[in-house]
Amino acid sequence: MLSTSGLKIRSRCTKGNWQTETAMKLFYRKYGSGPPLIILHGLYGSSDNWISIAKSISDRFTVFLPDQRNHGNSPHNPVHDYKSMTDDLLELVNDLKLQKFFLAGHSMGGKTAVNFALTWPERLYGLLVADISPLLQEGSNSMTFNQHSEILDSILSLDLSGIKSRKEVESFLKTRIVSEATRGFIMKDLKRESDNLFSWKLNARALRENLHRIMEGIEPGNMELRGVTGFPVYFLKGEFSEYLPEKDYVQIKRIFPAAEFTTIPRSGHWVHSDNPEEVKKSLLKFLDSQ
Repeated sequence: MLSTSGLKIRSRCTKGNWQTETAMKLFYRKYGSGPPLIILHGLYGSSDNWISIAKSISDRFTVFLPDQRNHGNSPHNPVHDYKSMTDDLLELVNDLKLQKFFLAGHSMGGKTAVNFALTWPERLYGLLVADISPLLQEGSNSMTFNQHSEILDSILSLDLSGIKSRKEVESFLKTRIVSEATRGFIMKDLKRESDNLFSWKLNARALRENLHRIMEGIEPGNMELRGVTGFPVYFLKGEFSEYLPEKDYVQIKRIFPAAEFTTIPRSGHWVHSDNPEEVKKSLLKFLDSQ
């Protein structure tokens, strides 16, 4: 089942001043029946990334796969931060009339999931975060920021108006983006319009302008965020990935005392693509833990 997406404008009053904000109606895919599970994709990704895993557990769970804002088939907007993505998720679950649900997220989607869990813990049966630390990474932030800057700048520098084939795009990106996995995810966001020209589903400009916000995390030692309990919490780490450093485990457990950590063997950052069977096993163990 697929759902269309759109925008809804609503107003709110803050200290006597009316402000207009845009609430995102996310595109999503739905599979199966049973207890509800929402899986959020990461940066450059889309709901497509999790379809095979969603189908494989659809005999036991109802799996919802949203496209986050500025990704996939969801609307584009110049605002892109974790508050807005968390609000988008709340909008979706309220529209779906889900009072409680399991929530999983990979990378950027994992940070969105953590932010939702900290804001509305009473709505969750459980939380699973795939290969991302929710903590601010002071030491590596500049390097990671620069890597993503180069990727997004490469996308923005490509003039699609003269492109005749997907192979041309792939050849262009190959000279600028070293990671084959990253290129593969980005190529999935290329679409051909009715006039036979190509365009991006990905809103690279908004992502580039908000990249510093995407890199944000919880300040280590934040005393206000401690002891969030009441549901199981799983963190999955790619064996060859540095996005979830083991040095963060102690701080993460101060925020989520029930947190368990599992390393997915033979995988990098895109654990669900590198080793889908192990991710499926961990996901089922998590879902059965409630």
